[in-house]
Amino acid sequence: MSLGKRSVAEFIGTFWLVFGGCGSAVLAAAFPALGIGFLGVALAFGLTLLTMAFAIGHISGCHLNPAVSVGLLAGGRFPASDLLAYLVAQVMGSCAAAGVLYVIASGKPGFDLSAGFASNGYGAHSPGGYSLAACFVAEVVLTMFFLIIILGSTDARAPRNLAPIAIGLGLTLIHLVGIPVTNTSVNPARSTGPALIVGGWALTQLWLFWVAPLVGGLMGGYIYRVLFAERVISESSERVGPRVERMKATGR
Repeated sequence: MSLGKRSVAEFIGTFWLVFGGCGSAVLAAAFPALGIGFLGVALAFGLTLLTMAFAIGHISGCHLNPAVSVGLLAGGRFPASDLLAYLVAQVMGSCAAAGVLYVIASGKPGFDLSAGFASNGYGAHSPGGYSLAACFVAEVVLTMFFLIIILGSTDARAPRNLAPIAIGLGLTLIHLVGIPVTNTSVNPARSTGPALIVGGWALTQLWLFWVAPLVGGLMGGYIYRVLFAERVISESSERVGPRVERMKATGR
C-alpha cells in the first residue's frame, strides 16, 4: 500500500478517534439526566480505536497518534521515512474532527467554549486540579504503557487477530485513570484539534500534551524492544543452536 493511501487511512482513523471520543465528552458526558460520565467517555475512546483497528489496521497499522508512530519507530516496527507523513495526516484528521464537532456542538443554545471542549489541561484546567508535574508524569506513564500494550499485542508470538481488542480496552483503561488528571491525552494529535478551537489557555498548555506523550511513547517503544525483542533473538538462537549442531553431526 502506498504511503499516500496509508496517510489517508491515518487521517480518517484519527478523525474518527477525535470525533467519537471528544464528541462523547462534549455532547454526551453531561447530558441532562442521561449523561454517560467518565466511564462512557473512556469507553467511547476505546471503541473508536478498536473499530478503526479492525477497519484500517491492515492498511496503515492504525497509529492515529504521533506518540504511537514515534514509539513504534523506537520499537523497530516503523520506518523513519514514513513518520512525517503519518504525523501530518494525524494532526489534520484531529483538526478536521474538532471543526466538525464544533459545528454540531455550537448548534445547541447556550453552548460555551469555556467548558473546555474536551481540551487537555493542567493546574486550573485539569478536571481534578492536578499540578503540572502530576499531569506530566501521568501522561508519560500512561503513554509508555500504551506502547507496551500495542507492541506486545501485535507481537508475532501474541494470539492472532486479538490485538485490536487489547489495544481498545487498553485505551479505555488509560482514560479511566487519566480523565480526572488531564482529560487524558496520550495523543498529541487528539490534543491539538480541540486546543485550536478553544485557543487561549488550551494552546498555551498544548506543549505538555506533545512533550509528555512523545517521551512516554519513546520510552515504551525502547523498553519493549530492549527487554523483549532482544530476548526473542536470544531465545531463538538457543533453540536453533542445538538443531544446527545435530545437522552438522549427521551431515544434513
